[in-house]
Amino acid sequence: MSHADNLLEVRGLAVHYPGRANWFFQKGVPKKAVDDISFVIPKGKTVGLVGESGSGKTTTGRAIVKLAPLTAGQIFYQGTDIGSLSNAEFLPWRKKIQMIFQDPYNSLNPRADILSILSEPLEIHFPQMSRSDRAERCVELLRCVQLPAEHLRRHPHEFSGGQRQRIGIARALAVQPELIICDEPVSALDVSVQAEVVNLLQDLQEQLGLTYLFIAHDLAVVEHVSDHILVMSKGGIVEQGSPAEILGNPQEAYTKTLLAAVPRF
Repeated sequence: MSHADNLLEVRGLAVHYPGRANWFFQKGVPKKAVDDISFVIPKGKTVGLVGESGSGKTTTGRAIVKLAPLTAGQIFYQGTDIGSLSNAEFLPWRKKIQMIFQDPYNSLNPRADILSILSEPLEIHFPQMSRSDRAERCVELLRCVQLPAEHLRRHPHEFSGGQRQRIGIARALAVQPELIICDEPVSALDVSVQAEVVNLLQDLQEQLGLTYLFIAHDLAVVEHVSDHILVMSKGGIVEQGSPAEILGNPQEAYTKTLLAAVPRF
């Protein structure tokens, strides 16, 4: 596959946080949340990023959308280095790259109704849209995630976890992105609802030509959705390959440990 087929390319990405100083280390030892990782995400594909809590996978996703500061490395979007952009310069790219967060309740403003939540990104990125056009777009977004239009006047606390995550997905879709960072999008949901949300994401990918970075700790979920899997531990990528390679012939002890945690029925 040529470089032109890659929507996103990460080179040498590092995110280090200052350590806490003590009597021995005057400046503190920096915490290396992510340290020198590189990978590509081909257009229209799903790359799964799997690892236990603290492995650095969420920080990687947040760094791509400028929610975590880069210590080193480059992030290229279709050949443009977006990692070096200021927040103001990055604003146009936020239309292309959106994020679905793990907690579908805390990521939604509890005081706002769903119409306001879905309208906000439209007001920012499409200021020329009229109020009626925004409302029409919000109805369309709810239809995309299989929720009725009457839900627009309700508030987040009135919905189940699965419904709230659908609203989070609708918000991510509002600005017609090309790449969506899915940060543990089903881990906070009941097992019975997880499959519904995963299937919805796959249907939307097919319908809209989306590209995903799918972050999770559950290797079984990642296997189901991914074209390529990255296994992450202690801030680094320790193994990568196709789902068949990772699950059928894992090379690293850490990957084997993750695989052993997958329930077998």
